Amino acid sequence: MKPVFRQHGATLITSLVMLVVLTLLVISAIRSSSTNLRIAGNMQVKEEAIAVAQQATELVISNNFSGNPAAAASSVPADINHDGVIDYVTQIQTPVCSNSVNLPANAPGLPPNCYASGKYDPNGMGGSNCAGQQWEVRTTVNDVATGATAALRQGVAVTVLKDTLCP
Repeated sequence: MKPVFRQHGATLITSLVMLVVLTLLVISAIRSSSTNLRIAGNMQVKEEAIAVAQQATELVISNNFSGNPAAAASSVPADINHDGVIDYVTQIQTPVCSNSVNLPANAPGLPPNCYASGKYDPNGMGGSNCAGQQWEVRTTVNDVATGATAALRQGVAVTVLKDTLCP
């Protein structure tokens, strides 16, 4: 008969230490993935807000805002995921004209109503009936759910008739 040795529990203590280490690793991984998920969500909200601001700015630019810039200022609600709930509110400020320059008759791409007379001027020294104006459109977007905001400034160059005011 063989003698029976007493077990001292070293295997039990080692396995408990390994279990604690694995538990700490899992908790760390969960916290890290939770943080990464929040970062990705914030980036998504930021990109959506910028897209909504760009869409509102393009809406203003596509209309004749240089003729009546005060009418372009407005508040535009946006439902980005089409669930019937307003996700973002866009505030469009009144567009501001920063510069107006009379265009020469030989400026490229002038529409027909810009030519001052029916005479051809090969030197382009005569002026046209048009001016080139630079405008700035500012748009601010607020996320209804989180309160996050994004701002967009868009420069716009337009060709207008000379009598169009640049306030």
